Amino acid sequence: MEYEFNNRITTQRVLLRVINRKSWPVEDLFGLSAKAIDRWVRANQLNPQAAIVRMVVAVSDKLFFLANKSQEQISEQYQLVRSEIVAACRDIERELGSIA
Repeated sequence: MEYEFNNRITTQRVLLRVINRKSWPVEDLFGLSAKAIDRWVRANQLNPQAAIVRMVVAVSDKLFFLANKSQEQISEQYQLVRSEIVAACRDIERELGSIA
């Protein structure tokens, strides 16, 4: 899938669709807040240290950073985080492909 960062909300939706393409044992991931991720991990009995969990948390943190910067002039750091999010989405998709 080709990822393009248009805005934070669209990126969240796309990422949730990618993650939820996999058939999870109990429930899908409903959001990227810490509570939503914790619920998803517990419900599906995922190892909190599993690569996919760490990747999702990392993207969530980056999106939170952008949420706090969205009213500011687009800085070099903002652009860097945007590109990191796009790369992380690709990595998550690959990681999901390797999970049985």
